Amino acid sequence: MNWDIIEAPHNLPPPDPLKVRAQSIPARHSFPEHSHEWHQMVYAISGVLTVTTRAGSFVISPEQAAWLPTGLDHKVGSMFGAEFRSLWIDQRIASGLPADQPTLFAVSPLLRALIVEAARIESEHDDDGYAARITQLILDQLQRTTPISTALPWPTSPALVSLCETLYAEPADATEVEAWARTLGMSERTLARRFLAETGMSLRSWRRRLRLFRAIEMLGSGLDVTRTALELGYGSTSAFIYAFRQELGSSPQAYMKGEPANGGT
Repeated sequence: MNWDIIEAPHNLPPPDPLKVRAQSIPARHSFPEHSHEWHQMVYAISGVLTVTTRAGSFVISPEQAAWLPTGLDHKVGSMFGAEFRSLWIDQRIASGLPADQPTLFAVSPLLRALIVEAARIESEHDDDGYAARITQLILDQLQRTTPISTALPWPTSPALVSLCETLYAEPADATEVEAWARTLGMSERTLARRFLAETGMSLRSWRRRLRLFRAIEMLGSGLDVTRTALELGYGSTSAFIYAFRQELGSSPQAYMKGEPANGGT
C-alpha cells in the first residue's frame, strides 16, 4: 500500500515565539522525513496522524499530540486523512516538555480550542495584543501537560504495516494469529516475535488497544456507544463499556466529556 508525498514547506521564517500551520492531509499522504530548527507540536483537530521518529512509529488521535524537539528527524502522515495543525515553537521557549526526545501527551479541550483560534487568526495583524495572549495561553497549557503512553504504536516493516493497516480499517476483524501468519508467509512464532520487537506489545494486546483507540475516534465523530460497540466487534454494549473502563479508567461517556478517570458513570 503506497503513500503519496506532500512537499514540506521551505524557506519559512522561524517561529517568534510560536507559529501555527493549518493544512489538510489527504488519505495515504505523508511529509518526507525532515527536521526543524525549532520544536514542533504535531496535532490534528480531526482524523488520525501517523508519526515516525527514531524512537519508533505511533498513531495519535485528536485527543493526543506529539512533541518533537528541535533537530529530530520525523515523518508525519495520515491513513484516512486529517485536519493537521502544526505548532512550531522557538527552541528557547521553556515548554515543560523534553528538549531531547519525542513525547506524547493528552490535549485538553482548552488547548484544542486555543490551537483552533490561533490558526484562525494566524494571518491577522495583532494590533491589540490578542494573538499574543492566545500564544501565551498555549505556552502555559504546554507547561501543564502530562506525558502519556496510550497512543497506538506502529510497526515499521512492510508486512506488519500492511497487517496493522488492515486491522485499523476493520477493527472488528476476528482473524486469528495463525491465519495472519500464514497470510504473511511466516510462522506464528515469528509473527509474534517480530510484532513484539517493533511495537513493544503482543498482537493481542495491540488489537485490544486498537479497538479502544478506534472507539475514541468513532465516539468523537458522533457515533453512539451502542453503534460503536457493534462497529468494533464487541458482543454487547456492556462488554465494550467494561473493556473501555478497564483500559482507560472511565466509561466511554465520561471519557468523551473529559471527566477524570474513575469519575464517570
